Amino acid sequence: MNQRIILFLLCVVFARCRDGVKAPENEAVAVENEITLESGTYPPQLQKVFEVHGGLDLWKQQRTLSYEIPKKSGIEIHTIDLYSREDIIEASDYRMGFDGKDVWLLDPFGAYQGDPVFYHNLMFYFYAMPFVLADDGIEYFETEPLVYEGKEYPGIGIRYQNGVGTSPEDEYYLHYDPDTYQMAWLGYTVTYRTGERSDDVHWIRYDDWTNLEGIVLPKSITWHLVEEGKIGKARNTVIFENIALSKEAKDKDVFAKPEAAEVRLPVQPQ
Repeated sequence: MNQRIILFLLCVVFARCRDGVKAPENEAVAVENEITLESGTYPPQLQKVFEVHGGLDLWKQQRTLSYEIPKKSGIEIHTIDLYSREDIIEASDYRMGFDGKDVWLLDPFGAYQGDPVFYHNLMFYFYAMPFVLADDGIEYFETEPLVYEGKEYPGIGIRYQNGVGTSPEDEYYLHYDPDTYQMAWLGYTVTYRTGERSDDVHWIRYDDWTNLEGIVLPKSITWHLVEEGKIGKARNTVIFENIALSKEAKDKDVFAKPEAAEVRLPVQPQ
């Protein structure tokens, strides 16, 4: 139910801290310093990010989120129950979703070529930043600032506790604008359920926002190339259209597995 975060160069980090040297431009380096918090609390800087984006109290009042993603093959309509995390993706040739128990795929023409277990809620977790970083089962740790085009973006590291989600070894790095505390970057690793942590970090820029009844969510997010551990030029942008939040729940039948659909299991790494 997830997927998610450029190099763990501890000796280099410690040397930088000792000598007072900042991270090179366009580079972010993680530091393995855990942040100890009581259950239900968040690092102060993350709390400020939440507040700038509308606040957790207002977010938790919302029950249903939906948006459309235009693709070359057509429009995907994503609908998510924010409490149960049941979801459905509807496209012209296929449907997939999570009914609270199983991930299912209805694909009579063989049009979908990916892994539904990996994809069914992938875009939701990228889209619903920063609020999904308040989920249960999360641990926080300190990171070095990300430096991009001469500007420093402070950040915080996030990882999931063992047994949480389909790929708890994935890690994330949220970096925010130091002047506004608005989210600016998300770094994430993808382990593809190998059981091993990764230092291959992907970076998404968040700089295109919309305000929905007080909640600030992205209108688009942009992946950047990473070359030799440094963030490079933009690679591709995902656009979100017809975004809607509601305090009302959808009928459970919306997410139910159609009779003709197949239950899908995770694709095992090669």
